[in-house]
Amino acid sequence: MDDCTIQNLIKESDLVFICPHYSTSMLELVPEIINFSLEEQKVLKFWDEIKAFEQCMFKSKGKPRYSFYDGPPFATGLPHYGHILAGTIKDIVTRYAYQNGYYVERRFGWDCHGLPVEFEIDKTLNISGPDDVSKMGIAAYNNECRKIVTRYANEWETIITRLGRWIDFKNDYKTLYPWYMESIWWVFSELWNKGLVYKGVKVMPYSTACNTPLSNFESGQNYKEVVDPAVIVTFPLVNHPGVSLLAWTTTPWTLPSNLALCVNENLVYVKVKDIKKNKLFILLKSRLDYVFKSEDDYQILEEFLGYELKGEKYEPIFTYFSNEMKHAFKVLTDNYVNEESGTGIVHQAPYFGEDDYRVCLAHGIISCDQKKMVCPVDASGYFTEPVSDFIGQYVKDADKNIIKRLKEIGRLFVAGTVKHNYPFCWRSDTPLIYKAVPSWFIRVQHLNNDLLRCNQETYWVPDFVKEKRFGNWLKEARDWAVSRNRYWGTPMPLWMSEDSEEVVCISSIAELSRLTGSTVTDLHRENIDHLVIPSVDPKKPPLKRVPEVFDCWFESGSMPYAQLHYPFDHKKEFPTLFPADFIAEGIDQTRGWFYTLLVISTALFNKPPFKNLIANGLILASDGQKMSKRKKNYPDPMEIVNKFGADALRLYLINSPVVRAENLRFKEEGVRDVLKDIFLPWYNAYRFFVQNVLILNSEKNIQIKFKGDEYSQNIMDRWILSFTQSLLIVVRREMAAYRLYTVVPKLVKFIDNLTNWYVRMNRKRFKGETGSKDCLNALATLSNVLFTMVKVMAPFTPFLSELMYQNLRHLSHEEEKSVHFLMMPEPKTNLIEEEIESSVSKMQTVIELGRILRDRKTIPVKYPLKEIVVIHNEQKFLEEIEMVKQYILEELNVRCITLSCDKVKYGVSLRAEPDHKTLGVRLKSAFKDVMLGIKSLSDQEVQEFLKNGEIFVKGHKLGREDLRVIFDFSGPAASELANQYEAHSDNDILILLDVSPDQEMQEEGMAREIINRIQKLRKKSHLIPTDQITVYYNISPENSELSRVAKEYRDFIEVTIKSPFIKSDFVENNIAFATQELKNAKLTITLTRRDNSVKPVPYCRYVNVILNGIQPGYGKGGFRGSVFLENPVGENVLTFEKLKEEVQNLFCLYNSKIIMKNECGVELESDSVETMHTKTIYIEPYYGRKFVKENIYNSENGILSSFKNVVCDQKKGCIFVDNPVNYPLKDDEEFINNLIRKIFKLNSSKFSVERVGDSLNVNVL
Repeated sequence: MDDCTIQNLIKESDLVFICPHYSTSMLELVPEIINFSLEEQKVLKFWDEIKAFEQCMFKSKGKPRYSFYDGPPFATGLPHYGHILAGTIKDIVTRYAYQNGYYVERRFGWDCHGLPVEFEIDKTLNISGPDDVSKMGIAAYNNECRKIVTRYANEWETIITRLGRWIDFKNDYKTLYPWYMESIWWVFSELWNKGLVYKGVKVMPYSTACNTPLSNFESGQNYKEVVDPAVIVTFPLVNHPGVSLLAWTTTPWTLPSNLALCVNENLVYVKVKDIKKNKLFILLKSRLDYVFKSEDDYQILEEFLGYELKGEKYEPIFTYFSNEMKHAFKVLTDNYVNEESGTGIVHQAPYFGEDDYRVCLAHGIISCDQKKMVCPVDASGYFTEPVSDFIGQYVKDADKNIIKRLKEIGRLFVAGTVKHNYPFCWRSDTPLIYKAVPSWFIRVQHLNNDLLRCNQETYWVPDFVKEKRFGNWLKEARDWAVSRNRYWGTPMPLWMSEDSEEVVCISSIAELSRLTGSTVTDLHRENIDHLVIPSVDPKKPPLKRVPEVFDCWFESGSMPYAQLHYPFDHKKEFPTLFPADFIAEGIDQTRGWFYTLLVISTALFNKPPFKNLIANGLILASDGQKMSKRKKNYPDPMEIVNKFGADALRLYLINSPVVRAENLRFKEEGVRDVLKDIFLPWYNAYRFFVQNVLILNSEKNIQIKFKGDEYSQNIMDRWILSFTQSLLIVVRREMAAYRLYTVVPKLVKFIDNLTNWYVRMNRKRFKGETGSKDCLNALATLSNVLFTMVKVMAPFTPFLSELMYQNLRHLSHEEEKSVHFLMMPEPKTNLIEEEIESSVSKMQTVIELGRILRDRKTIPVKYPLKEIVVIHNEQKFLEEIEMVKQYILEELNVRCITLSCDKVKYGVSLRAEPDHKTLGVRLKSAFKDVMLGIKSLSDQEVQEFLKNGEIFVKGHKLGREDLRVIFDFSGPAASELANQYEAHSDNDILILLDVSPDQEMQEEGMAREIINRIQKLRKKSHLIPTDQITVYYNISPENSELSRVAKEYRDFIEVTIKSPFIKSDFVENNIAFATQELKNAKLTITLTRRDNSVKPVPYCRYVNVILNGIQPGYGKGGFRGSVFLENPVGENVLTFEKLKEEVQNLFCLYNSKIIMKNECGVELESDSVETMHTKTIYIEPYYGRKFVKENIYNSENGILSSFKNVVCDQKKGCIFVDNPVNYPLKDDEEFINNLIRKIFKLNSSKFSVERVGDSLNVNVL
């Protein structure tokens, strides 16, 4: 078909149009091999050059706001996988929001204050406590902290940017900015004015390494399993000489501060005689077996309830506090004492245990206004006066010395150890202690109902985190200690008189300047601690600032207001930004940032701080352990990015259980598999598309763009278009619900359908083998789908989507410079055809079942089979299969397909066998009875099981994993049928595949094996379809079956590979060479580039013809030409007389008597035609030989006339383009079609013609 004809087809097409001023050369050839990481770096450079993120923000100005809060990380360490995961989730959601028409401000935030920074400085400067800071000075200490707060800020920006996240680092917020700190003061002052702040003493988790208390949610972040001492100590009763109480503790270091014992008044206690020690002891009856090894070791003397012990005095172990604590050292009662551990008698050190403090306070042992606390431990965890025996010892180290002293004074009953979970400091990784510390508190407990209500107004993914983990935590929420006895943080804005009677809470820098008369620019301690506020009573000294700073969690929890410097700035804008539309962090933040955000917003506005939240799980090392730099049990994130690319890492993390708040065991091979199973197939589909568009351009000189508003009627085109629109609906629905964990699998499934089904099954159409118009329809459809895909995938895989878009946009009308400026496509519901989607889904099931059967019988798809039978009891199902049966035949390489509702006709019956291993373990003794029941199931019952996926047998519910379905053939032809067919099913679809051997099909399979080896060698050599090559082969031994097949199927092979397939022992100048074993023979394949300076060889045998001494008749021009001796190959073979007739017709010598001579000037004999192939004959006049030249006889190199090889239904023929030489024949579609119809006897058959290189392919329709 000529170019003019193809151009006409394009003009008629609804899917494409010619671009006269556009060159497809702008479309770049896509390389076969891609380094995703390197390509991503090119994309980053491109984004930077066009200021992509800045343009994105500019383009969306004025659109509806989508508010997003970014939880601030510390910059004292590098990003880990947890940061990358949360950042990826945030990036996907905010990119998607932009694509849906929102203005999305994305500001990066930094947590700059608090323990993480101070702990680093303490380690670096060897600071062990407050005294060291005092010597150094707060100004100098804070200056050191300031130096490191952004130590890794540049690395963070580099890494976050490299991962494809778009976020504003220039317009960031830092918790150390004075304007940020001022908003924190405002938040606190609002809580103060509402009466939600008080100062109290509370036993709190305390970090001795960091010299500060921690909140309850901080203490719960780092539990470890440890071995601690466990001792039982005797407490002799004052009023019962010779009788001692036995108390158990795992913290011997608290015994010097013991002030009471506690029992449960409702439990039964006993007085026993220790037979070995001959002493009397009291303990809980149910704990006798824990204290004594044998019942023979004790004698029960008396039983009584715990309330009878209440008030009993005992002799203290140590007398450090005996004189000042006159009401102490007696037995108290409380129900927190239980039967699960110890002796049922708990020692009370009220300033080192939460329950101890509560119980002793309730019984008057201590009081709220007590001026002196029994707390002989300093800020660093060392004993102080009056504990003279252990003064200066670290409490945990003192355990062994205290146990030794107990033994010396006869108060140690037994010493052992216990393994249990114990809280460690989340920053220093050192054991916490519980210690009473004066702190400033936010009243949270009385807000519980409001907190629960506000929480209900929020939407969480997954929901169970909100309802269970977070909801349960809120129900038990305690007052929040927001003060820290530290230095580097936002100072608490409280100025207090010496007698604590007068307190001023400052809400702004301006107010502080006004009240102190000083200019204030920075709010850190070194800048304001010296400032005083005059008392309202002139006789009293001025008020001084309290020394505490805020907990850094209070700072991050205030970020919705402080990042905007609210209420000092953005007051009008604030209602549009609060609550946030979306936040996301790890599940560990349920007791961290999520909690503090909710507490502060509820206290301030009685509103939740956010509307939607995604909580992700934790990422563990591949062995399930916590990722540890010390253990080096995980790969560095940037190594993964440099190896596989950021997109692969992003998609691996998002397409995993971690997005459902479950844990993920990180495996490098998982990222690799994303590349292999998702990106490469997607990339290859894109490459295949571009390749075929460029072929259309290079071979047909056609420049086209795709309209995108008209659609093909091909069933597979309609399917992929429908599936694409259905995907858009799912994506929009699930993204609206923030369910990334359902969206990504759908996207991955779509890529599989696109690459492994649509592209794979329509390759012939893309290559033009089914006609130009069909080719253009297929390319237009694939263009539409690829364009849609890059838009949909852009938030998830921003780099690869951009890479494809930058090339594909040359085939569209898109003017936007980046795919990330485009809006998310709206679903075109008119393209959704559920029936076609259903048909193709069923087709896929049939094909997959057929593949399983081929695998089971180890029959490669290259080998054709006779028949596939599809059996289903619903006619509608079979009608849907009928629509797509051609694809089943091609994909499974089967000659015919039979559709039937009659399973009985084929003698197939179903029976079930139990899975012995699975059921045996589960059912134990009931297995035998159930096994017999399974084996007795009828065919109908097994069919119902396949349909429903479950069945009850002997009262036990069984699923697919419990049974194996076996197919049997019954009836008189059972044996024959079993040998002929292999059966398999999926639910109620039954497939029979005819696997009986067939010689012709075996031979075709061998030919396909040869083709497969050739194509693999082409791919290995990085050849593209437009490369013109010749394939040479050699097979040894020559008498092998493979050699015979190669010869007999040469035409079939050449048509498939679209290249000459020539037998040759040795070939020079090859571009690829391979020798392989195949079917007990050695196959050698050599590829060479076809020399375009050499004329192609016609399929048909031919002779060249030259006139000598005679003029062509009837004004016919030309003295040189050619005649085919056959056409098609092996048919219409010319005899001597027929050859003469063809020559006369060629030169219009109808009435002339002629002589034909060979290259030696010898007149041809009638039997010489068979040897004339490739020779030259000379035509001379029989009469009037005046002009005959005697010295011109010679042989010509190759055929003289131009021609085209033609392939039609595996037949090969030729047509002349010019004949005689330089006298072209008609070059229109009708003329060429008539020649083809005549040569191949197509008569009235409809056919299409496609140009492939120098040949024409005829496709009979």
